[in-house]
Amino acid sequence: MSFAYVGSRTTRERNARGEGISVFRVEPATGALERVQLMGGLVNPSYLALNAAGDRLYTVHGDGSEVSAFAVDRATGELAFLDRASCEGRNPVHLALDPAGRALLVSNHLSGTVAAIEVLEDGRLGAIAQQVALPGEPGPHRKEQPFSKPHFNPFDPSGQWVLVPDKGLDRVFVFRCTQGRLAPAPTPWVQLPECAGPRNLVFAPSGRHAYVVNELDSTVVACAFDPADGSLRPLQRLSTLPDDFIGFSRAAGIQVDAAGQHLYVSNRGHDSIALFALEDGGRMRFVEAVPSQGRTPRFFTLGPGGRWMYVLNEDSDSIVRFSRDPVEGRLRPAGEAVACGSPVCMVFGGGV
Repeated sequence: MSFAYVGSRTTRERNARGEGISVFRVEPATGALERVQLMGGLVNPSYLALNAAGDRLYTVHGDGSEVSAFAVDRATGELAFLDRASCEGRNPVHLALDPAGRALLVSNHLSGTVAAIEVLEDGRLGAIAQQVALPGEPGPHRKEQPFSKPHFNPFDPSGQWVLVPDKGLDRVFVFRCTQGRLAPAPTPWVQLPECAGPRNLVFAPSGRHAYVVNELDSTVVACAFDPADGSLRPLQRLSTLPDDFIGFSRAAGIQVDAAGQHLYVSNRGHDSIALFALEDGGRMRFVEAVPSQGRTPRFFTLGPGGRWMYVLNEDSDSIVRFSRDPVEGRLRPAGEAVACGSPVCMVFGGGV
């Protein structure tokens, strides 16, 4: 049995209707969700991260300056609060554990820093071990690019490198991570086009290519990645939108399937999931954009095994399940939408 954990926005300032972290049981045969717990009393528990053992869950508190840790009962999926710590920055938006599970890296979106927080033996949060600022000139977008705005900090498949897309600087930074500490790579960043607004990033399973989704211009950039030295080299740039769409939209989430054959990106405004086929050399080919069956798909994810995709429509308070063709990668709505207030992140854990 597997479980899904869904973080939500909760505050009036965000016009949110969420109530906290929802825990769902995932039905193995159909992928259907059944809620078994609501962990309430939390402010904007948005991005989530599970440790490798699946017995600790971490969340940032969006628009605040803290992160929280929870114990996970692997038999029932239920959460119990452990503790909370400051990330010493404003609006933490993403977090990732290092391979050893002893450091939690957090992107402080409105402070222009990446924080490294010590993780103790019992999974509780310790002291801030490091605060890294991201240098550079802000992009030209007067509203969205006033300063550095890191938005994501994933590890590459080797666990050696951390890449940080910075929406404010139109840069992707690269750091080597050693024992939970960050040091700039020999080539410390790659510059993307003005007003691109890099937001999220995903690696191909091989670790030889990375794909950066740009929020402001709704594009995705394919890059070659060298795990020997952390160098990132852009190869190709495509729109995430159909060529007949003229309206307002912002790109958001991104994911590659486990076989490394299909790339998905969410569009907020066009309210769709774009599908790209991945070809030799890491290049992309736009296939189609499927309606998300709701408004503002900030986040989506493939479920365990890749048979199902779950799309979180933030502004229509729904989680929509799609079946996925493993050969062509195409999506088709499957079953009833699940009600969930302002959902913005979903991660999966296995039972005992």
